[in-house]
Amino acid sequence: MGHRPLRRSSAVQLAILGVVGLAVGRAVRPFLEWRDAVVPTVSWVAAGTMLFLAAILGVLAWTTFQALHRQRRTMHPSRALRLLALAKASAIVTALIAGYYVGFALSFAGDLELALPRERVVRSVAAAVAALLAMAAALALERACEVPHDEDDPDEAAKA
Repeated sequence: MGHRPLRRSSAVQLAILGVVGLAVGRAVRPFLEWRDAVVPTVSWVAAGTMLFLAAILGVLAWTTFQALHRQRRTMHPSRALRLLALAKASAIVTALIAGYYVGFALSFAGDLELALPRERVVRSVAAAVAALLAMAAALALERACEVPHDEDDPDEAAKA
Protein backbone atom coordinates (compact mmCIF):
# COMPACT_ATOMS: atom_id res chain seq x y z
CA MET A 1 0.00 0.00 0.00
CA GLY A 2 1.50 3.32 -1.11
CA HIS A 3 1.79 6.33 1.14
CA ARG A 4 0.44 9.64 -0.03
CA PRO A 5 2.64 12.65 0.66
CA LEU A 6 1.45 14.96 3.39
CA ARG A 7 0.31 18.23 1.85
CA ARG A 8 -0.38 21.62 3.30
CA SER A 9 -3.97 22.50 4.17
CA SER A 10 -5.82 23.86 1.16
CA ALA A 11 -7.86 27.04 1.19
CA VAL A 12 -10.84 25.12 -0.18
CA GLN A 13 -10.67 22.57 2.63
CA LEU A 14 -10.47 25.29 5.28
CA ALA A 15 -13.29 27.28 3.66
CA ILE A 16 -15.54 24.21 3.64
CA LEU A 17 -14.78 23.58 7.30
CA GLY A 18 -15.51 27.23 8.05
CA VAL A 19 -18.90 26.95 6.33
CA VAL A 20 -19.68 23.79 8.30
CA GLY A 21 -18.78 25.61 11.53
CA LEU A 22 -20.90 28.57 10.44
CA ALA A 23 -23.92 26.35 9.83
CA VAL A 24 -23.55 24.71 13.24
CA GLY A 25 -23.07 28.07 14.99
CA ARG A 26 -26.07 29.55 13.20
CA ALA A 27 -28.24 26.56 14.23
CA VAL A 28 -27.36 26.62 17.95
CA ARG A 29 -29.70 29.45 18.93
CA PRO A 30 -32.84 28.18 17.15
CA PHE A 31 -32.20 24.64 18.38
CA LEU A 32 -31.77 25.73 22.01
CA GLU A 33 -34.81 28.03 21.85
CA TRP A 34 -36.84 25.15 20.35
CA ARG A 35 -35.76 23.00 23.32
CA ASP A 36 -36.63 25.84 25.76
CA ALA A 37 -33.00 25.94 26.89
CA VAL A 38 -30.95 28.99 27.72
CA VAL A 39 -28.72 30.18 24.90
CA PRO A 40 -25.18 30.49 26.30
CA THR A 41 -23.18 33.65 26.32
CA VAL A 42 -19.70 33.75 24.87
CA SER A 43 -16.94 34.37 27.39
CA TRP A 44 -13.92 36.54 26.73
CA VAL A 45 -11.95 33.42 27.63
CA ALA A 46 -12.83 32.01 24.19
CA ALA A 47 -11.07 34.87 22.42
CA GLY A 48 -8.22 34.79 24.93
CA THR A 49 -7.69 31.07 24.41
CA MET A 50 -7.58 31.49 20.64
CA LEU A 51 -5.11 34.38 21.00
CA PHE A 52 -2.94 32.24 23.28
CA LEU A 53 -3.01 29.43 20.71
CA ALA A 54 -2.14 31.92 17.97
CA ALA A 55 0.83 33.14 20.00
CA ILE A 56 2.12 29.61 20.61
CA LEU A 57 1.73 28.62 16.97
CA GLY A 58 3.29 31.90 15.87
CA VAL A 59 6.36 31.39 18.04
CA LEU A 60 6.70 27.80 16.82
CA ALA A 61 6.38 28.97 13.21
CA TRP A 62 8.97 31.70 13.70
CA THR A 63 11.53 29.50 15.44
CA THR A 64 11.02 26.63 12.99
CA PHE A 65 11.37 28.95 10.00
CA GLN A 66 14.50 30.53 11.45
CA ALA A 67 16.08 27.15 12.19
CA LEU A 68 15.28 25.45 8.88
CA HIS A 69 15.34 28.27 6.36
CA ARG A 70 17.60 30.99 7.73
CA GLN A 71 20.17 29.06 9.74
CA ARG A 72 19.89 25.91 7.56
CA ARG A 73 19.90 23.64 10.59
CA THR A 74 18.48 20.15 10.45
CA MET A 75 15.55 18.92 12.47
CA HIS A 76 14.82 15.39 13.58
CA PRO A 77 12.13 14.03 11.24
CA SER A 78 9.84 12.98 14.09
CA ARG A 79 9.92 16.51 15.54
CA ALA A 80 9.14 18.01 12.14
CA LEU A 81 6.29 15.54 11.68
CA ARG A 82 4.85 16.40 15.11
CA LEU A 83 5.03 20.13 14.33
CA LEU A 84 3.36 19.57 10.97
CA ALA A 85 0.62 17.46 12.54
CA LEU A 86 0.04 20.16 15.17
CA ALA A 87 -0.14 22.81 12.45
CA LYS A 88 -2.59 20.85 10.28
CA ALA A 89 -4.83 19.93 13.22
CA SER A 90 -4.80 23.50 14.47
CA ALA A 91 -5.69 24.89 11.04
CA ILE A 92 -8.62 22.49 10.74
CA VAL A 93 -9.97 23.11 14.23
CA THR A 94 -9.56 26.89 14.13
CA ALA A 95 -11.37 27.04 10.76
CA LEU A 96 -14.30 25.21 12.37
CA ILE A 97 -14.18 27.43 15.47
CA ALA A 98 -14.01 30.66 13.48
CA GLY A 99 -16.98 29.57 11.39
CA TYR A 100 -18.92 28.56 14.48
CA TYR A 101 -18.47 31.93 16.16
CA VAL A 102 -19.39 33.81 12.98
CA GLY A 103 -22.55 31.72 12.69
CA PHE A 104 -23.39 32.24 16.35
CA ALA A 105 -22.95 36.00 15.93
CA LEU A 106 -25.13 36.00 12.82
CA SER A 107 -27.95 34.33 14.74
CA PHE A 108 -28.15 37.46 16.91
CA ALA A 109 -27.60 40.03 14.16
CA GLY A 110 -31.27 41.02 14.08
CA ASP A 111 -31.40 41.77 17.83
CA LEU A 112 -28.54 44.25 18.18
CA GLU A 113 -30.73 46.85 19.91
CA LEU A 114 -30.79 44.63 23.01
CA ALA A 115 -27.77 44.54 25.31
CA LEU A 116 -27.33 40.76 25.75
CA PRO A 117 -27.54 39.84 22.04
CA ARG A 118 -25.18 42.73 21.20
CA GLU A 119 -22.73 41.42 23.82
CA ARG A 120 -22.96 37.93 22.32
CA VAL A 121 -22.23 39.32 18.85
CA VAL A 122 -19.23 41.37 20.01
CA ARG A 123 -17.70 38.50 21.94
CA SER A 124 -18.40 36.00 19.16
CA VAL A 125 -16.76 38.26 16.57
CA ALA A 126 -13.75 38.72 18.86
CA ALA A 127 -13.44 34.95 19.27
CA ALA A 128 -13.81 34.43 15.50
CA VAL A 129 -11.09 36.98 14.73
CA ALA A 130 -8.80 35.37 17.31
CA ALA A 131 -9.49 31.94 15.77
CA LEU A 132 -8.60 33.32 12.34
CA LEU A 133 -5.33 34.62 13.77
CA ALA A 134 -4.63 31.17 15.20
CA MET A 135 -5.43 29.63 11.82
CA ALA A 136 -3.00 32.01 10.11
CA ALA A 137 -0.31 31.07 12.62
CA ALA A 138 -1.03 27.37 12.03
CA LEU A 139 -0.67 27.87 8.27
CA ALA A 140 2.61 29.72 8.87
CA LEU A 141 3.84 26.76 10.91
CA GLU A 142 2.87 24.39 8.10
CA ARG A 143 4.88 26.52 5.69
CA ALA A 144 7.84 26.70 8.06
CA CYS A 145 7.94 22.90 8.24
CA GLU A 146 8.61 22.59 4.51
CA VAL A 147 12.05 21.22 3.82
CA PRO A 148 14.17 23.81 2.04
CA HIS A 149 15.56 22.78 -1.34
CA ASP A 150 19.31 22.84 -1.80
CA GLU A 151 20.13 25.09 -4.78
CA ASP A 152 23.57 23.44 -5.11
CA ASP A 153 22.16 19.93 -5.65
CA PRO A 154 21.75 19.28 -9.42
CA ASP A 155 19.70 16.11 -8.81
CA GLU A 156 17.20 18.12 -6.78
CA ALA A 157 16.93 20.72 -9.54
CA ALA A 158 16.30 17.96 -12.10
CA LYS A 159 13.46 16.56 -9.96
CA ALA A 160 11.77 19.95 -9.77
